[in-house]
Amino acid sequence: MDSSTLTRRHFLSTTALAAAGFAAGCASKPGVGTGKSFKGPVGLQLYSLRAQFMRDVPGSIQKVASYGIKEVELAGTYNFKPEAFRDMLLTAGLQPVSQHVGFERYEKEPAKVAAEAKALGLKYTGCAWIPHKGAFDAAQAKHAAKVFNDAGKILADQGLKCFYHCHGFEFEPGAAGPGTTAMDILMQETDPRYMAFQMDILWVVFPGQDPAAWLMKYPGRWELMHLKDLKPGVATGLHTGGTDPNNDVVLGTGQMNWPKILAAARKSGVKHYFIEDESVAAPEHIPQSLAYLSQVKF
Repeated sequence: MDSSTLTRRHFLSTTALAAAGFAAGCASKPGVGTGKSFKGPVGLQLYSLRAQFMRDVPGSIQKVASYGIKEVELAGTYNFKPEAFRDMLLTAGLQPVSQHVGFERYEKEPAKVAAEAKALGLKYTGCAWIPHKGAFDAAQAKHAAKVFNDAGKILADQGLKCFYHCHGFEFEPGAAGPGTTAMDILMQETDPRYMAFQMDILWVVFPGQDPAAWLMKYPGRWELMHLKDLKPGVATGLHTGGTDPNNDVVLGTGQMNWPKILAAARKSGVKHYFIEDESVAAPEHIPQSLAYLSQVKF
């Protein structure tokens, strides 16, 4: 018997009564993070609490549940088997919806990715980075699109959908040819039956783009969204795909025009929203961001 099984048994035995109490508590705050304008559903990308999960998985799951959210997106299972991690989430009242794994796995072992995603009970499985050399150009974008299409067919056989999460470098002007971007190529070269996209708001604004414009340019393709705000004063127009994680701030306190973005997201057909906050202050930021979403008007 491995240590993860022992930990899981301890978790389940010590939270059986707490789960009932949690469910009762959640009944008093349905649709947390939603309001008259923003209807959600809003969940959490668990990477936001990666430091906490590395120290204490059961305790971190309970922390996530305490926010009152219902949906989560995964970034690994912290050495737990997929079925065990899923059961821990479900016991805490959390529904796993999607996950991020490395691009290379879609290229080399998509069937294994599909099996793990099924065991986790997911609807979507995607990635947030495409390895590339130099500027992300048309040839590299076309290769990635083929990988996604091929993997997407295998995932679809298991009732899953593949997705790509943009990371900023895909928007570099001219890198993929005159009048287009690598992001356009990814959209145009992938099959909507098998492939969706996740818009990370920070990684659209950071390279100097307008999220609302991209949502309306490709309606129906952006099925998932990361809600993330950028500290005031941080320079934009960069295509590095990287910035200090502590530039993530509470939603509504940064550079993003959330009423415009969320209105466009609703029109474009976004289905699942996840707060992702990579700063060290994420545990304190998350409830404040949920409060903002509950009162934002558009």
